[in-house]
Amino acid sequence: GTVYSGSGDTTIRSWSGEDGILLRTLQGHTFCVRCLAIGADGTLFSGSHDVEVRVWCGRTGAACNILPVDSAVWALAVDPNGKLYAGLDGHGTIGGTITVW
Repeated sequence: GTVYSGSGDTTIRSWSGEDGILLRTLQGHTFCVRCLAIGADGTLFSGSHDVEVRVWCGRTGAACNILPVDSAVWALAVDPNGKLYAGLDGHGTIGGTITVW
């Protein structure tokens, strides 16, 4: 399988789960990548402080789609039905918001 890591240098890296070899570096975010989620179909989603959720194409390594949000993304989850949930910064308040696609 493949293991993914998000980084403060704005990249996402995919690694071989078998031998730890770097497979690919995904670029596109403009601020640190805070969270990743993988859908049941293998689609990779990333959330960042750049106020974007990116949807990545596995074959090309490019962003297939960019989902704009209104604040930094701190958490992502995909449910079994394929809905994507993003936990957003509360702009200094105790509670943030959840956006669903």
